[in-house]
Amino acid sequence: MMQRPLVGEPLALDLVNTQWVDRGHSFDLFDEPGGVSAWLAEHQLPGTVDLSETPLRQARAALRGVLESRGERSEEELNAVLARGAVHHTLRRGTPHEAVHAEDGWLPAWQAANNYLELLRQQPSRIRRCAHPACVLYFYDTSRNGTRRWCSMDGCGSRTKAARHYHRNRTATP
Repeated sequence: MMQRPLVGEPLALDLVNTQWVDRGHSFDLFDEPGGVSAWLAEHQLPGTVDLSETPLRQARAALRGVLESRGERSEEELNAVLARGAVHHTLRRGTPHEAVHAEDGWLPAWQAANNYLELLRQQPSRIRRCAHPACVLYFYDTSRNGTRRWCSMDGCGSRTKAARHYHRNRTATP
């Protein structure tokens, strides 16, 4: 199984991050044997590959669409995923309960799309794309001052700083 460069992000962003670029090559976890199953298991989500793969790919594309080009078209695609499920509220013994009902195979995709809405309700400005120009990963900035720029300091952060240092020293040398 492939090692993904960024894990542990909120569900919506983690789904988007199942596609990444490394050294100029594109990777897709869902193209790997067992990739969908592994992702579902990682997030303790129900579903089988047969039922969940297409909905997850559709949700991932819709989420990437709203992250990269906000507009009516991208919102419609995300809304199409959200239309596949709903939250039902009930009251039992004086305690409110929520139950999510989704079409067969759509629950994980719906939960990821719904998670994106939750992130927008919290602090939408903290949803960011890595500042490295070749990186396609997204993260939710949980740093205290909200100034995180890279998906990881070890990867993209170091590469960006090293390139800047190289460029500065190269142009300073006659």
